[in-house]
Amino acid sequence: MRKGFLIADEMHKSILRLLDDLGFVVSYQPEITREELIETIGPYHGLIIRSKTMVDKEVVDAAANLEFIARAGAGLDQIDVQYAESKGIEMLNAPEGNRDALAEHAMGLLLSLLNNILTADKEVRNWQWQREANRGVELSDKTVGIIGFGYMGQAFVQRLRAFDCRVLVYDKYKKGFGTKNVEEVSLEKLFDKTDILSLHVPLTDETKSWINKDFINNFSKNIYLLNTARGEVVPTRDLLQLLDTGKVKGAALDVLDKEKFDQLSVEEKSDFENLFQRKNVILSPHVGGWTFASYKRINEVLVGKISNLYRMG
Repeated sequence: MRKGFLIADEMHKSILRLLDDLGFVVSYQPEITREELIETIGPYHGLIIRSKTMVDKEVVDAAANLEFIARAGAGLDQIDVQYAESKGIEMLNAPEGNRDALAEHAMGLLLSLLNNILTADKEVRNWQWQREANRGVELSDKTVGIIGFGYMGQAFVQRLRAFDCRVLVYDKYKKGFGTKNVEEVSLEKLFDKTDILSLHVPLTDETKSWINKDFINNFSKNIYLLNTARGEVVPTRDLLQLLDTGKVKGAALDVLDKEKFDQLSVEEKSDFENLFQRKNVILSPHVGGWTFASYKRINEVLVGKISNLYRMG
């Protein structure tokens, strides 16, 4: 019997041909609702999703024949991984597919922040030629502290090498990765030496709200903050207080702790309005790993892992 897979989110259409070439039967239903997913998931052997679809206990229980859940991207925070794995369901993701896109975007955000690019652009368009007010900060004499040395962190470090800055990396779950270009350090050393903090950790119970005001206040210096990981790692209200005190000199954020603006409370909307007005904050809408190339490359990585799972090709 040919294996049947359900794709429940919008994907680059190349995935249909790639899976068909391997002999799988694919049902592409990017507009499927949660209720429809629960009703129809039963016969399928594989579920392929992006960030829209939440796979919790109810969905897993309805998936009587499911052998894997494949996430087209890196994060698995929308999946109850522990429960799914307890049912013998494999977890697949594709951080290799968008690590280069993420690293390039992170560099763009950081350089824009340090060199006041957005403010300067706006001023010039308004006939203001303010050179001194837009004097930049060079990376070459700075120490960049990185938390998380997975695919994303490693790709970002690779780009940093061209800037001759010092790179310190802390990863709670990895050891022995230090080289002449990357210093593997403790949190204590990261706190002591960092000028720029870049986050590259997944969203888990452990990392949610981890980088809060108490954490940041451990740094010896006032720092710049770069977050291209997950917004929930950094509470917005704490970040506002840190910006007010100057402990965070500026922030570049590709993610926010609440990204569905139509679901914000009055207080959350007020906090975001406060954040959005700040000249020392640069924002983008969670597009760090989302380029034309990565959209297709993620498919190739994911299909390769599905193929390996069934030992094909």
